[in-house]
Amino acid sequence: MSFPTVHVARRRHAFLVLGLVVLLVGAIFAIPAPAKVAPLVSSGLPTSYQSAEAELRQQALPSNGVAPAIVVYSSTDGAPLTADDKAAITARAAALAPLAVGGQTAPPVYSQDGTVAVVAVPVDTSDDAKVGPKVTEIRATAAADLPAGLQAQVTGGPAIITDLTKVFEGADTTLLIATASIVALLLLITYRSPWLWLVPLLVVGIAEQVTTKLVALLAPHFGIVVDPSAAGITSVLVFGAATDYALLLIARYRDRLRQEDSRFHAMQVALRRTSEAILASGLTVTLSLLALLLAQQENLRAIGFSSAVGVVVAMVSGLFVLPAAMVVFGRGLFWPFVPHVGDAPREGRFWGRVGEAVRRRPELVGAAATGLLVVMALGGIGVQVGLSQNDQFRVKPEAVLGQETLSSAFPAGASAPAAILTNPASVPAVVAAAKTVDGVVSATPGAASADVAQVDVVLSGDPGSEGSYDQIRALRAAVGDVPGADAVVGGDVAQRLDAKDAALRDAKVVIPIVLVLVALVLVVLLRSLLAAALLVATVLGTFFAALGVSWFVFEHVLHYPALDNQVLLLSFLFLVALGVDYNIFLATRAREEAIVSDTRDGMLTALRATGGVITSAGILLAAVFAVLGVLPLIALAQVGIIVCVGVLLDTLLVRTVLVPALAFILGERFWWPSEVDGQGHADEEGHVVRDELTV
Repeated sequence: MSFPTVHVARRRHAFLVLGLVVLLVGAIFAIPAPAKVAPLVSSGLPTSYQSAEAELRQQALPSNGVAPAIVVYSSTDGAPLTADDKAAITARAAALAPLAVGGQTAPPVYSQDGTVAVVAVPVDTSDDAKVGPKVTEIRATAAADLPAGLQAQVTGGPAIITDLTKVFEGADTTLLIATASIVALLLLITYRSPWLWLVPLLVVGIAEQVTTKLVALLAPHFGIVVDPSAAGITSVLVFGAATDYALLLIARYRDRLRQEDSRFHAMQVALRRTSEAILASGLTVTLSLLALLLAQQENLRAIGFSSAVGVVVAMVSGLFVLPAAMVVFGRGLFWPFVPHVGDAPREGRFWGRVGEAVRRRPELVGAAATGLLVVMALGGIGVQVGLSQNDQFRVKPEAVLGQETLSSAFPAGASAPAAILTNPASVPAVVAAAKTVDGVVSATPGAASADVAQVDVVLSGDPGSEGSYDQIRALRAAVGDVPGADAVVGGDVAQRLDAKDAALRDAKVVIPIVLVLVALVLVVLLRSLLAAALLVATVLGTFFAALGVSWFVFEHVLHYPALDNQVLLLSFLFLVALGVDYNIFLATRAREEAIVSDTRDGMLTALRATGGVITSAGILLAAVFAVLGVLPLIALAQVGIIVCVGVLLDTLLVRTVLVPALAFILGERFWWPSEVDGQGHADEEGHVVRDELTV
C-alpha cells in the first residue's frame, strides 16, 4: 500500500517544497479572520435544556442585559460588624450608586448574625468588553476608605466572568512557552545533537501557529465558538502529535542512512515505510475528534473541531514539510552521532532485551501486566463527577472567595438565585408552587414584560453542589405541574445541572462512536479482526488504569473533591485516540516484519526498532499534556494528569510489554483472519513483496 508523499529526490526539490510552504503559510496569515460568532446562549447548550430556554426568554425582559455585581463586606477576623463598619458600608453604597445601571443601589443588607453585609450593584452585561472594566471600578470604589479590619469582596455573575477572563490572560503564552520548552528539552535528550532538535521543533511550532490561524478562519463559518480552554488543548495536542510523527519519521530516516549513500533516496524509503502509520494514526485521531461535533456542549464541539484541524496540519507537516527540511541539511545534522553506511544501529538494544525476556515467558508476563492494569483500575472505584463552582479554580479568585463569605452568613444560593420564566398570569401560582419545595428559601416575582415574567428563587444549597441540583430538579417538577404556566427553571445552578446532564449524554453518544472508528481503522490497516480487538482492549485497559491512578492522586494528594463534568469524556477521547498511535507504530512494523519472517520474530524486530521511538514519543506526549496544569482551571489539570498517566502506562507497559506478550502467545493467529506466514521479502524501494504481489 502506498501513499502520496513529498518528492525530495534532489536538494532543489526540497528547497522548492519549503518555498511553497513559506508562500502558503504567508497567504494563510494574510487572510483576515472573520468576526467570531457568539453562542445563542452563554452555556452553549441547545434549547431543549430548560436553562437555555430560560435564558432565551429572559431576552424579552426589560432587565435583559443587566446582572448584579454583589459587594460582600465582612470583618477579616469574622467578628460582627461594628457601628463604624456599618457607617463605612453605607458611605460606600452611596459611592457605588453612580456605577450602577439606573444610578442607584439598594441599601446594604445585613446577615442575621451581623457578620456580613451585601450591596448589589446592577451592571450592564450587554457588552462583554465593558463588563471587566466596570467590575474593576466597582472593586476599587467598594474597597476605598474602609476602616482597618473591614474587607470588601465583589462576587456575582459579572465578577465571576471577569475573574475567569483575567486568570486566562497570558495563559496561552505561558502554555506555549512551557510546551515548546519541554518539547525542545526532550528532543535534545533524544537526539543528543546540538542541531537536529531545532528542525522538528521549528516545523512543529509553525504547525501550531498555522493551526491557530486556520481555526480562527474556519470556525466562524461552521458556527463554532473556540474558547481559551479549547485553544489551549489544541496547542498541546498539535505539539504532541506533530512531534510524535517527527520522531517516527526521523528514526526511519536515520535507519535508512545506515543503508543508503543518498540521503534523498533514504528519505523516500523512510517516507514510504512511515506514511501508512502516520496517515492511519492521524486519520484515527481526526475522526475521533470530529465525533465531538455530535456533542451538545459548545466547548466540546470547539475542542473537537479545532483539534481535528490541528492533527491534519500535524500530518501535513510530518509528511511534507519535515522531510524537505531534513534533507536540506544532510547527514551532518545528526552530529555528533552521524549515521554512515554500514554503521551498526545504536538504538533498540534495551527494548530488544526486554522483548527477548517477554518472549521467554509470554504467558506470565502478559498475566502480570494485565493484573497490574486491573489493580490500578481499582483505584477508580468511587470516583465522583461534578465540581462545584467554588472548586473550579486552582487558585480561588476574589469572586469565589466573596461567594464563600456570602454563603457563610446568607443562604448559600443567595449569590446565584434560580430564575423561573413563565407567563405573567401564572406568576402567583408559580410562586406558591416554588415555596412548597424543600430547600427554597424565598420565591419572589421579578422583572416582567407583556409575555414573559421571571420569579427569583433563592436556594439553600451551595451553588453547583449535588444538594443544589436536587433542589433544581424538585423545583422544575413543582412548577412544571402548574397548569398553563409553561414554566422553565434557569439560572447559574440550573445551567450547571444541565451541563452535567449534557456531559453524560455526550459521553454515551461519543464514546461508542470513537471505539467503532478506532476498531475500523485498525482492521483496515492490519487486515486483522483479532489484532484490532486485542489492541482496542489494551487501550481501554490503559484508560481505566490511568483513571484509577489519577483519581487516587486527586483524592488523596491534591484533594480535589470530584472530576469536572467533561474530564472523563475528554480523557477517554485523547487516551484512546493517541494510544492508538503507538498501537499503529508497533503493529504496522510488526506486520511488515512478520511478512518476511514470522509473527514472533517480526514482533521482536518491531519492538527493537520502535521501542525507543515509542518510549521517546510517549514520554514527550505525557510531559506535554502535563503542561495543561499551568492553566488556571482544575478541569484542564485533571485532563492533563489522566492523559499523562495513561500515555506513560501505554508507552512503558502496554505497548512495549503486554502487546508483544499477546503476539508471542498467539503467533500467526494474532493476525486472524489474515495469513501472515513469512513468505515475503522487502524490495530496495521499501515495499514488502509476497508471491510477486505488492503487500
